[in-house]
Amino acid sequence: MSAHDSFDSVRPAQWWHRLDDGRLQCDLCPRDCRLHEAQRGLCFVRARQGDEMVLTTYGRSSGFCIDPIEKKPLNHFYPGSRVFSFGTAGCNLACKFCQNWDISKSREMDRLMDQASPERIAAVAADNGCRSVAFTYNDPVIFAEYAMDTADACHARGLHAVAVTAGYIHAEPRRAFFAKMDAANVDLKGFTEAFYFRHTGAHLAPVLETLEYIHHETSCWLEITTLLIPGANDSSAEIEALARWVADHLGADVPLHFTAFHPDYKMTDVASTPPSTLRRAREIGLAQGLHHVYTGNVHDSEGGSTVCTGCGEVLIRRDWYVIQHYALDHQGACPQCGTALAGHFGAAAERFGRRRIPLRVAL
Repeated sequence: MSAHDSFDSVRPAQWWHRLDDGRLQCDLCPRDCRLHEAQRGLCFVRARQGDEMVLTTYGRSSGFCIDPIEKKPLNHFYPGSRVFSFGTAGCNLACKFCQNWDISKSREMDRLMDQASPERIAAVAADNGCRSVAFTYNDPVIFAEYAMDTADACHARGLHAVAVTAGYIHAEPRRAFFAKMDAANVDLKGFTEAFYFRHTGAHLAPVLETLEYIHHETSCWLEITTLLIPGANDSSAEIEALARWVADHLGADVPLHFTAFHPDYKMTDVASTPPSTLRRAREIGLAQGLHHVYTGNVHDSEGGSTVCTGCGEVLIRRDWYVIQHYALDHQGACPQCGTALAGHFGAAAERFGRRRIPLRVAL
């Protein structure tokens, strides 16, 4: 019997109810998919089987890889450390600009060649010197049960759990999911309802609710990423409104990453984001009072560096994912003025760098 045959990837799903007309409604995210027998939700991985909702990809992955934590991107969560990363298939958004569309838009379960239990993932991550395990590549919200079980297994081994997500999730599963996460990077796609509806098939308000919930109601460390797409969400007015909302609703210490778009999926006719746009966005964010605004997917030492909010000293200098300088003291504070840096830091930076190490993980 093969590993594929011996592993049951179909598990009961949480967060659903029966409607009066006999359909089952998925209550995981604001799409509220209503399913007849044998139908799947828009995410493709949550489906109706008989009289219950199931997750069809439990324990199945599109691949495992060791990445630098800065790639998530998380700049204030144990800089330089290695993170064990994996995803499944499908997504509950329909982004025309998806940079991982071959995974997140996959409708082929045969892509999920790697299989591993939560306990096996935690063991392999620990054996390879990882500090964290990240649910990434596609949105972990849609495989929440698997991600949450894996987070429990990680915590049992002293590892952290990291979610890279668009934050499109209902309140009840949001509470359960983020209670298990130690850090999250939430992809704030843009800052207008028109952009969200036109380019992602979703809505802005639930994402803002998720951001406020994580920051104010949990101990999960939060960072935000916005992919700037030329002509779509990169106007100075929209960037200013986004940065002002973060400052007013979340506070000045929440890191905000502006990253570069490249033509992909259904937006191959749009040019790549010029570095000047990222620098402009960073300047706007800083002008709105944010302390930590970063540029991503480009070589930009200034835009990748972390400075002290007290005296302006460069505490962490980066070039893309490579840490070139690390000056925090053993308490995560500036050695010059003693101001504590928001986030989670070790006494010294790990130096994993830009490496990407694919792994095969047996059950």
